[in-house]
Amino acid sequence: MTNQATAPSLFAPARLGAMELPNRLVMPPMSRNRAAAGGVPTPLMAEYYAQRASAGLIVAEASSPNQVGYTYPDIPGIFTDAQVEGWRLVTDAVHDAGGRVFLQIEHGGRIGHPETSGLIPLAPSPIALPGYIHTPSGHGEPPVPREMSTAEIRATIGDFTAAARNAIRAGADGVEVHAANGYLLNQFLATSTNHRTDAYGGTVANRIRFVVEVVEAVAAAIGPERTGLRLSPGNPHNGIAMDDADVLFPALLEALAPLGLAYLHLAYAAPTPLFARLRRLWHGVLIANPSDPEAAESDPIPADGGLGAANGILDAGADLVALGRPFIANPDLVERLRTGAPVNRLRGDLPLYGGGAAGYTDYPVLEDADTRSAVA
Repeated sequence: MTNQATAPSLFAPARLGAMELPNRLVMPPMSRNRAAAGGVPTPLMAEYYAQRASAGLIVAEASSPNQVGYTYPDIPGIFTDAQVEGWRLVTDAVHDAGGRVFLQIEHGGRIGHPETSGLIPLAPSPIALPGYIHTPSGHGEPPVPREMSTAEIRATIGDFTAAARNAIRAGADGVEVHAANGYLLNQFLATSTNHRTDAYGGTVANRIRFVVEVVEAVAAAIGPERTGLRLSPGNPHNGIAMDDADVLFPALLEALAPLGLAYLHLAYAAPTPLFARLRRLWHGVLIANPSDPEAAESDPIPADGGLGAANGILDAGADLVALGRPFIANPDLVERLRTGAPVNRLRGDLPLYGGGAAGYTDYPVLEDADTRSAVA
Protein backbone atom coordinates (compact mmCIF):
# COMPACT_ATOMS: atom_id res chain seq x y z
CA MET A 1 0.00 0.00 0.00
CA THR A 2 1.26 3.44 -0.92
CA ASN A 3 2.08 5.96 1.78
CA GLN A 4 0.54 9.15 0.39
CA ALA A 5 3.32 11.28 1.89
CA THR A 6 5.94 9.35 -0.04
CA ALA A 7 4.17 8.40 -3.28
CA PRO A 8 6.58 6.49 -5.53
CA SER A 9 7.57 7.42 -9.04
CA LEU A 10 5.42 6.02 -11.82
CA PHE A 11 8.58 4.38 -13.11
CA ALA A 12 9.62 2.77 -9.82
CA PRO A 13 9.29 -1.03 -9.53
CA ALA A 14 6.42 -2.56 -7.60
CA ARG A 15 5.36 -5.96 -6.33
CA LEU A 16 2.08 -7.65 -7.27
CA GLY A 17 1.54 -11.03 -5.66
CA ALA A 18 4.58 -13.09 -6.60
CA MET A 19 5.49 -10.79 -9.51
CA GLU A 20 7.96 -7.94 -9.65
CA LEU A 21 6.70 -5.17 -11.91
CA PRO A 22 9.33 -2.93 -13.55
CA ASN A 23 7.06 0.13 -13.37
CA ARG A 24 3.66 1.19 -12.05
CA LEU A 25 1.90 1.69 -15.38
CA VAL A 26 -0.94 -0.69 -16.16
CA MET A 27 -2.55 -1.22 -19.53
CA PRO A 28 -6.20 -1.70 -18.53
CA PRO A 29 -8.69 -4.04 -20.24
CA MET A 30 -10.08 -2.45 -23.39
CA SER A 31 -12.34 -4.32 -25.79
CA ARG A 32 -11.24 -3.89 -29.41
CA ASN A 33 -13.62 -6.46 -31.00
CA ARG A 34 -11.08 -8.37 -33.05
CA ALA A 35 -11.61 -11.97 -31.95
CA ALA A 36 -12.23 -14.61 -34.61
CA ALA A 37 -15.37 -16.71 -34.97
CA GLY A 38 -16.26 -18.50 -31.77
CA GLY A 39 -14.62 -15.81 -29.64
CA VAL A 40 -11.11 -17.12 -30.36
CA PRO A 41 -8.18 -14.70 -29.88
CA THR A 42 -6.01 -14.28 -32.97
CA PRO A 43 -2.33 -13.84 -33.85
CA LEU A 44 -3.09 -10.17 -34.53
CA MET A 45 -4.27 -9.80 -30.94
CA ALA A 46 -1.07 -11.48 -29.77
CA GLU A 47 0.96 -8.93 -31.74
CA TYR A 48 -1.04 -6.04 -30.29
CA TYR A 49 -0.49 -7.06 -26.69
CA ALA A 50 3.17 -8.00 -27.20
CA GLN A 51 3.82 -4.52 -28.59
CA ARG A 52 2.71 -3.11 -25.22
CA ALA A 53 4.61 -5.54 -22.99
CA SER A 54 6.72 -2.78 -21.44
CA ALA A 55 3.71 -1.91 -19.25
CA GLY A 56 4.23 -2.96 -15.66
CA LEU A 57 1.11 -5.08 -16.09
CA ILE A 58 -1.30 -5.73 -18.95
CA VAL A 59 -4.89 -6.62 -18.06
CA ALA A 60 -6.15 -8.16 -21.29
CA GLU A 61 -9.60 -7.35 -22.57
CA ALA A 62 -12.92 -8.60 -21.24
CA SER A 63 -13.56 -12.25 -22.04
CA SER A 64 -16.84 -14.03 -21.50
CA PRO A 65 -17.03 -17.02 -19.13
CA ASN A 66 -19.96 -18.55 -21.02
CA GLN A 67 -22.10 -18.19 -24.13
CA VAL A 68 -24.89 -16.13 -22.59
CA GLY A 69 -22.36 -13.68 -21.13
CA TYR A 70 -21.26 -12.30 -24.52
CA THR A 71 -21.76 -8.56 -24.84
CA TYR A 72 -20.86 -7.32 -28.32
CA PRO A 73 -19.78 -8.85 -31.64
CA ASP A 74 -16.25 -10.27 -31.92
CA ILE A 75 -15.60 -10.33 -28.18
CA PRO A 76 -13.29 -13.13 -27.00
CA GLY A 77 -14.32 -15.87 -24.61
CA ILE A 78 -12.43 -18.08 -22.18
CA PHE A 79 -14.69 -21.13 -21.93
CA THR A 80 -13.72 -23.36 -24.88
CA ASP A 81 -10.50 -25.18 -25.68
CA ALA A 82 -10.10 -23.16 -28.87
CA GLN A 83 -10.36 -19.92 -26.89
CA VAL A 84 -7.79 -21.19 -24.39
CA GLU A 85 -5.37 -21.96 -27.21
CA GLY A 86 -6.00 -18.53 -28.73
CA TRP A 87 -5.26 -16.83 -25.45
CA ARG A 88 -2.10 -18.91 -25.11
CA LEU A 89 -0.83 -17.25 -28.29
CA VAL A 90 -1.36 -13.91 -26.55
CA THR A 91 0.20 -14.79 -23.20
CA ASP A 92 3.20 -16.47 -24.83
CA ALA A 93 3.78 -13.38 -26.99
CA VAL A 94 3.57 -11.04 -23.99
CA HIS A 95 5.87 -13.21 -21.88
CA ASP A 96 8.36 -13.59 -24.73
CA ALA A 97 8.45 -9.77 -24.91
CA GLY A 98 9.18 -9.58 -21.18
CA GLY A 99 5.69 -8.63 -20.01
CA ARG A 100 3.12 -9.77 -17.48
CA VAL A 101 -0.57 -10.30 -18.26
CA PHE A 102 -3.80 -10.87 -16.35
CA LEU A 103 -7.03 -11.67 -18.21
CA GLN A 104 -10.29 -9.92 -17.36
CA ILE A 105 -13.40 -12.11 -17.05
CA GLU A 106 -16.63 -10.30 -17.88
CA HIS A 107 -20.24 -11.47 -18.04
CA GLY A 108 -22.43 -8.89 -19.79
CA GLY A 109 -25.64 -9.64 -17.96
CA ARG A 110 -28.37 -7.51 -19.57
CA ILE A 111 -25.74 -6.06 -21.94
CA GLY A 112 -26.16 -8.71 -24.58
CA HIS A 113 -28.36 -9.63 -27.53
CA PRO A 114 -29.64 -12.88 -29.08
CA GLU A 115 -28.14 -11.79 -32.39
CA THR A 116 -24.70 -11.90 -30.76
CA SER A 117 -24.95 -14.83 -28.35
CA GLY A 118 -27.97 -16.75 -29.65
CA LEU A 119 -29.53 -16.45 -26.20
CA ILE A 120 -31.76 -14.10 -24.19
CA PRO A 121 -29.49 -12.24 -21.75
CA LEU A 122 -29.60 -13.00 -18.04
CA ALA A 123 -29.63 -10.31 -15.35
CA PRO A 124 -30.50 -9.82 -11.68
CA SER A 125 -33.89 -8.36 -12.70
CA PRO A 126 -35.88 -8.14 -15.97
CA ILE A 127 -34.90 -4.53 -16.67
CA ALA A 128 -33.65 -3.72 -20.17
CA LEU A 129 -30.55 -1.68 -20.92
CA PRO A 130 -31.59 1.88 -21.88
CA GLY A 131 -30.78 3.13 -25.36
CA TYR A 132 -29.40 0.73 -27.94
CA ILE A 133 -26.91 -2.11 -28.12
CA HIS A 134 -24.35 -3.03 -30.77
CA THR A 135 -25.22 -6.22 -32.66
CA PRO A 136 -23.68 -7.93 -35.70
CA SER A 137 -26.16 -6.06 -37.92
CA GLY A 138 -25.79 -2.64 -36.27
CA HIS A 139 -27.64 -0.81 -33.51
CA GLY A 140 -30.33 -3.01 -31.99
CA GLU A 141 -32.99 -2.62 -29.34
CA PRO A 142 -31.82 -4.12 -26.05
CA PRO A 143 -33.97 -7.13 -25.09
CA VAL A 144 -35.59 -7.46 -21.69
CA PRO A 145 -33.27 -9.88 -19.88
CA ARG A 146 -34.47 -12.94 -18.04
CA GLU A 147 -34.18 -12.75 -14.26
CA MET A 148 -31.58 -15.22 -13.02
CA SER A 149 -32.76 -18.03 -10.80
CA THR A 150 -30.73 -19.05 -7.77
CA ALA A 151 -29.60 -22.11 -9.71
CA GLU A 152 -28.41 -19.90 -12.58
CA ILE A 153 -26.52 -17.70 -10.15
CA ARG A 154 -24.77 -20.80 -8.80
CA ALA A 155 -24.01 -22.00 -12.32
CA THR A 156 -22.58 -18.60 -13.24
CA ILE A 157 -20.28 -18.67 -10.22
CA GLY A 158 -19.08 -22.02 -11.54
CA ASP A 159 -18.56 -20.52 -14.99
CA PHE A 160 -16.41 -17.70 -13.59
CA THR A 161 -14.38 -20.27 -11.68
CA ALA A 162 -13.88 -22.48 -14.74
CA ALA A 163 -12.95 -19.42 -16.81
CA ALA A 164 -10.32 -18.45 -14.24
CA ARG A 165 -8.81 -21.93 -14.39
CA ASN A 166 -8.86 -21.73 -18.18
CA ALA A 167 -7.05 -18.39 -18.08
CA ILE A 168 -4.27 -19.91 -15.99
CA ARG A 169 -4.19 -22.91 -18.33
CA ALA A 170 -3.79 -20.42 -21.19
CA GLY A 171 -0.71 -18.99 -19.50
CA ALA A 172 -2.15 -15.84 -17.90
CA ASP A 173 -0.45 -14.66 -14.73
CA GLY A 174 -3.84 -14.09 -13.13
CA VAL A 175 -7.39 -12.87 -13.75
CA GLU A 176 -9.41 -9.76 -13.07
CA VAL A 177 -13.05 -10.27 -12.11
CA HIS A 178 -15.07 -7.51 -13.78
CA ALA A 179 -17.65 -6.02 -11.43
CA ALA A 180 -17.62 -2.53 -12.97
CA ASN A 181 -19.05 -0.38 -15.77
CA GLY A 182 -22.58 -1.79 -15.79
CA TYR A 183 -21.94 -5.44 -16.57
CA LEU A 184 -23.50 -8.40 -14.72
CA LEU A 185 -21.74 -8.20 -11.37
CA ASN A 186 -22.16 -4.42 -11.29
CA GLN A 187 -25.86 -4.93 -12.09
CA PHE A 188 -26.25 -6.95 -8.89
CA LEU A 189 -24.64 -4.12 -6.89
CA ALA A 190 -26.79 -1.29 -8.28
CA THR A 191 -30.25 -0.34 -7.09
CA SER A 192 -31.23 0.68 -10.64
CA THR A 193 -30.71 -2.84 -12.00
CA ASN A 194 -31.28 -5.10 -9.01
CA HIS A 195 -34.89 -5.20 -7.85
CA ARG A 196 -34.70 -8.68 -6.36
CA THR A 197 -36.35 -9.59 -3.08
CA ASP A 198 -34.37 -12.77 -2.37
CA ALA A 199 -30.93 -13.26 -0.80
CA TYR A 200 -29.29 -11.44 -3.74
CA GLY A 201 -31.31 -8.21 -3.62
CA GLY A 202 -32.56 -5.44 -1.39
CA THR A 203 -30.04 -4.79 1.38
CA VAL A 204 -26.40 -3.91 0.85
CA ALA A 205 -25.39 -7.27 2.31
CA ASN A 206 -27.59 -9.05 -0.21
CA ARG A 207 -26.56 -6.98 -3.25
CA ILE A 208 -22.85 -7.56 -2.64
CA ARG A 209 -23.38 -11.30 -2.10
CA PHE A 210 -22.97 -12.41 -5.73
CA VAL A 211 -19.75 -10.45 -6.23
CA VAL A 212 -18.32 -11.80 -2.98
CA GLU A 213 -19.22 -15.38 -3.90
CA VAL A 214 -17.70 -15.07 -7.39
CA VAL A 215 -14.47 -13.59 -6.07
CA GLU A 216 -14.23 -16.14 -3.25
CA ALA A 217 -14.71 -19.01 -5.72
CA VAL A 218 -12.16 -17.66 -8.19
CA ALA A 219 -9.60 -17.00 -5.48
CA ALA A 220 -10.08 -20.51 -4.08
CA ALA A 221 -9.62 -22.00 -7.56
CA ILE A 222 -6.46 -20.18 -8.72
CA GLY A 223 -5.13 -18.47 -5.60
CA PRO A 224 -5.91 -15.00 -4.22
CA GLU A 225 -2.49 -13.75 -5.34
CA ARG A 226 -3.65 -14.35 -8.93
CA THR A 227 -7.08 -12.73 -8.48
CA GLY A 228 -7.92 -9.06 -8.99
CA LEU A 229 -11.24 -7.23 -8.90
CA ARG A 230 -12.42 -4.21 -10.88
CA LEU A 231 -15.04 -1.79 -9.51
CA SER A 232 -16.32 1.56 -10.76
CA PRO A 233 -17.90 3.65 -7.99
CA GLY A 234 -19.61 6.67 -9.50
CA ASN A 235 -19.70 5.44 -13.10
CA PRO A 236 -23.22 5.89 -14.52
CA HIS A 237 -22.53 4.15 -17.83
CA ASN A 238 -24.97 1.50 -19.05
CA GLY A 239 -27.83 2.75 -16.92
CA ILE A 240 -26.18 2.22 -13.55
CA ALA A 241 -27.43 4.27 -10.60
CA MET A 242 -26.60 3.64 -6.98
CA ASP A 243 -27.94 5.77 -4.14
CA ASP A 244 -25.85 4.10 -1.46
CA ALA A 245 -22.38 3.80 -3.02
CA ASP A 246 -20.77 5.34 0.07
CA VAL A 247 -22.13 2.41 2.09
CA LEU A 248 -22.06 -0.42 -0.42
CA PHE A 249 -18.47 -0.20 -1.65
CA PRO A 250 -16.92 -0.02 1.83
CA ALA A 251 -19.05 -3.01 2.85
CA LEU A 252 -17.87 -4.92 -0.22
CA LEU A 253 -14.20 -4.21 0.50
CA GLU A 254 -14.61 -5.21 4.13
CA ALA A 255 -16.13 -8.53 3.01
CA LEU A 256 -13.28 -9.18 0.56
CA ALA A 257 -10.35 -7.90 2.63
CA PRO A 258 -9.61 -11.23 4.37
CA LEU A 259 -9.01 -12.96 1.02
CA GLY A 260 -5.70 -11.21 0.32
CA LEU A 261 -6.40 -10.54 -3.36
CA ALA A 262 -3.69 -9.48 -5.79
CA TYR A 263 -5.28 -6.07 -6.30
CA LEU A 264 -8.33 -3.86 -6.41
CA HIS A 265 -8.75 -1.90 -9.67
CA LEU A 266 -10.90 1.23 -9.48
CA ALA A 267 -12.12 2.51 -12.83
CA TYR A 268 -12.78 6.24 -13.31
CA ALA A 269 -10.94 7.00 -10.09
CA ALA A 270 -10.54 10.52 -8.74
CA PRO A 271 -9.28 11.85 -5.39
CA THR A 272 -12.78 12.04 -3.89
CA PRO A 273 -13.76 11.36 -0.26
CA LEU A 274 -15.04 7.91 -1.33
CA PHE A 275 -11.74 7.12 -3.05
CA ALA A 276 -9.85 8.11 0.10
CA ARG A 277 -12.11 5.95 2.23
CA LEU A 278 -11.72 2.92 -0.04
CA ARG A 279 -7.95 3.44 -0.04
CA ARG A 280 -7.94 3.32 3.78
CA LEU A 281 -10.07 0.17 3.79
CA TRP A 282 -8.05 -1.66 1.13
CA HIS A 283 -4.70 -2.77 2.53
CA GLY A 284 -3.54 -4.48 -0.64
CA VAL A 285 -2.40 -3.17 -4.01
CA LEU A 286 -4.70 -0.52 -5.47
CA ILE A 287 -4.78 0.15 -9.22
CA ALA A 288 -6.52 3.39 -10.17
CA ASN A 289 -7.70 4.42 -13.62
CA PRO A 290 -8.00 8.24 -13.54
CA SER A 291 -10.32 8.60 -16.53
CA ASP A 292 -13.37 10.85 -16.51
CA PRO A 293 -16.61 8.83 -16.90
CA GLU A 294 -18.20 11.78 -18.70
CA ALA A 295 -15.42 12.07 -21.31
CA ALA A 296 -16.24 10.92 -24.82
CA GLU A 297 -14.16 8.07 -26.23
CA SER A 298 -13.22 10.36 -29.10
CA ASP A 299 -11.63 12.93 -26.79
CA PRO A 300 -7.97 13.51 -27.58
CA ILE A 301 -5.19 11.97 -25.53
CA PRO A 302 -3.68 14.66 -23.26
CA ALA A 303 -0.50 16.21 -24.59
CA ASP A 304 1.40 14.74 -21.64
CA GLY A 305 0.04 11.26 -22.39
CA GLY A 306 -1.80 11.13 -19.08
CA LEU A 307 1.33 11.64 -16.96
CA GLY A 308 -0.19 14.44 -14.89
CA ALA A 309 -3.33 12.47 -14.08
CA ALA A 310 -1.22 9.40 -13.28
CA ASN A 311 0.99 11.28 -10.84
CA GLY A 312 -2.07 12.90 -9.29
CA ILE A 313 -3.76 9.60 -8.50
CA LEU A 314 -0.46 8.16 -7.20
CA ASP A 315 -0.29 11.11 -4.83
CA ALA A 316 -3.86 10.34 -3.74
CA GLY A 317 -2.83 6.84 -2.67
CA ALA A 318 -2.87 4.52 -5.69
CA ASP A 319 -0.07 1.98 -6.03
CA LEU A 320 -0.39 1.43 -9.78
CA VAL A 321 -2.02 3.57 -12.48
CA ALA A 322 -4.03 2.32 -15.47
CA LEU A 323 -4.05 4.50 -18.60
CA GLY A 324 -6.34 3.37 -21.40
CA ARG A 325 -6.38 5.35 -24.65
CA PRO A 326 -2.72 6.42 -24.32
CA PHE A 327 -1.76 2.72 -24.52
CA ILE A 328 -3.96 2.22 -27.60
CA ALA A 329 -2.04 4.84 -29.58
CA ASN A 330 1.38 4.35 -27.97
CA PRO A 331 2.79 0.81 -27.81
CA ASP A 332 5.87 2.28 -26.09
CA LEU A 333 3.92 4.55 -23.73
CA VAL A 334 6.18 3.79 -20.77
CA GLU A 335 9.28 5.01 -22.60
CA ARG A 336 7.51 8.07 -24.00
CA LEU A 337 6.31 9.14 -20.55
CA ARG A 338 9.65 8.35 -18.92
CA THR A 339 11.62 10.44 -21.41
CA GLY A 340 9.07 13.17 -22.07
CA ALA A 341 8.81 12.24 -25.75
CA PRO A 342 5.72 13.32 -27.69
CA VAL A 343 2.80 10.90 -27.69
CA ASN A 344 0.85 9.58 -30.66
CA ARG A 345 -2.75 10.75 -31.00
CA LEU A 346 -5.64 8.41 -31.59
CA ARG A 347 -6.39 7.96 -35.28
CA GLY A 348 -9.74 9.60 -35.74
CA ASP A 349 -10.15 8.13 -39.22
CA LEU A 350 -10.57 4.60 -37.83
CA PRO A 351 -13.04 3.13 -35.34
CA LEU A 352 -11.74 1.85 -32.03
CA TYR A 353 -13.82 -1.32 -32.34
CA GLY A 354 -13.48 -4.00 -34.98
CA GLY A 355 -11.34 -4.10 -38.09
CA GLY A 356 -7.83 -5.35 -38.72
CA ALA A 357 -4.30 -4.09 -38.16
CA ALA A 358 -5.01 -0.46 -39.10
CA GLY A 359 -5.39 1.60 -35.95
CA TYR A 360 -4.53 -1.48 -33.90
CA THR A 361 -0.98 -2.73 -34.45
CA ASP A 362 0.33 -0.01 -36.78
CA TYR A 363 0.91 2.85 -34.32
CA PRO A 364 4.60 3.85 -34.50
CA VAL A 365 7.12 3.45 -31.69
CA LEU A 366 9.80 6.07 -31.10
CA GLU A 367 12.40 4.49 -33.40
CA ASP A 368 9.88 4.34 -36.24
CA ALA A 369 8.81 7.94 -35.67
CA ASP A 370 12.44 9.12 -35.62
CA THR A 371 13.19 7.22 -38.83
CA ARG A 372 10.15 8.68 -40.58
CA SER A 373 11.17 12.21 -39.51
CA ALA A 374 14.73 11.70 -40.77
CA VAL A 375 13.48 10.40 -44.13
CA ALA A 376 11.06 13.30 -44.47
